[in-house]
Amino acid sequence: MTQTLPESDAAAIRAWLAGQREAETRFLAALVRCPSDNPPGDCDRHAELAAGLMEGLGLEVERHRVPEDLARAHGMVSATNLVVRRRFGEGGPVIALNAHGDVVPPGEGWTQDPYGAAVVDGWMYGRGAAVSKSDFATYTYALLALEPLAGRLSGTVELHLTYDEETGGEIGPAWLLSEGISRPDLALGAGFSYGVTTAHNGCLHLEVQLDGRSAHAAMPFTGIDALEAANGVLTALYDWRKGLAERVSAVEGIGSPQLTVGLIKGGINTNVVPDRVTLRLDRRMIPEEKPAEVEAELRGVIERAAAGFPEARLTIRRILLAEPLVPLPGGAALTEALCRHASAVMGEPVVAKGVPLYTDARHYAAAGVPIVLYGAGPRSIQEANAHRADERLPLDDLYKATEVVALTLAEMLAKR
Repeated sequence: MTQTLPESDAAAIRAWLAGQREAETRFLAALVRCPSDNPPGDCDRHAELAAGLMEGLGLEVERHRVPEDLARAHGMVSATNLVVRRRFGEGGPVIALNAHGDVVPPGEGWTQDPYGAAVVDGWMYGRGAAVSKSDFATYTYALLALEPLAGRLSGTVELHLTYDEETGGEIGPAWLLSEGISRPDLALGAGFSYGVTTAHNGCLHLEVQLDGRSAHAAMPFTGIDALEAANGVLTALYDWRKGLAERVSAVEGIGSPQLTVGLIKGGINTNVVPDRVTLRLDRRMIPEEKPAEVEAELRGVIERAAAGFPEARLTIRRILLAEPLVPLPGGAALTEALCRHASAVMGEPVVAKGVPLYTDARHYAAAGVPIVLYGAGPRSIQEANAHRADERLPLDDLYKATEVVALTLAEMLAKR
């Protein structure tokens, strides 16, 4: 179990943070006002802004710019990963705190300026206010809150502020770890204030292409209708996915696997037999599932359905494979401390659970680094309006989450 923090140290952290609320709010507002939409993924300007804000607070910031050709290979224009390292003493663990600054484009339907950072009834509105520019602020100010205790701590806190979560995290956390830029012992990733997340779904994206032969609509029998073949595949997929509801994860908060056909492209014109139809599939995997088996099963459903249209040519391509997150040995103390402090600060039980999403946390787990998700946010993705119009964050949750993270870090780094 984590060593309990002396009440005098906890009081010092709370007092310092209480005096920084306006500054933390301004810090987050500046980040929200700077667009970092991905796509298009041109995020260097936001990274430089964030680095400057942290340097203004006295932190040393490393800028690790991703090579342009690598960024473009992952569908982005520019990305610079920011790393802050604060060493508090010899020995002790290295704990990395990861949040992403890239966001989905605003879309339609906003009642507030998506880049305005307006505060209405205690909620800040703006794209990224909740996911996850908020945790740039949470983690930065939690780190700064440790300074009054610096002489009694041992270990290192690192901030990993990255910019490609919306396109997979391969040139963000995965790149920092694979390049040896960081070798943490534990990690904390962006999350929401009322739950500590230790597991999440994986995700498989497949592209299914059916090729036929075009023909005049007056003589469709002279062609090969790719849409007819695609319809057969779609019918089989929708029939098969009904059975997914019977597979329920034992992890609270995860639920069942899901399948979505999210994109369909095809056809030439109204009076032409379609010569090609392309489908994009999203298959969410619960932690108990093995990705290789999931992919083989899904390919089998598609191949059997396409076999009923032998003249059409089937091609299946894997676009993305994100492994599910499961707890790793070594993360229990961090989880326990977060749950205990969050329960006290939020005034209600906060427990470890799973979420039916997938995140950059999987890259830390794949590297053998135990990781837990916790940060600023309301009770749910839906309440935050994440990835939709009027994304918002209760500022009170920002302040409380910052306190929880600071108290937890202080315990984890306390000299033994």
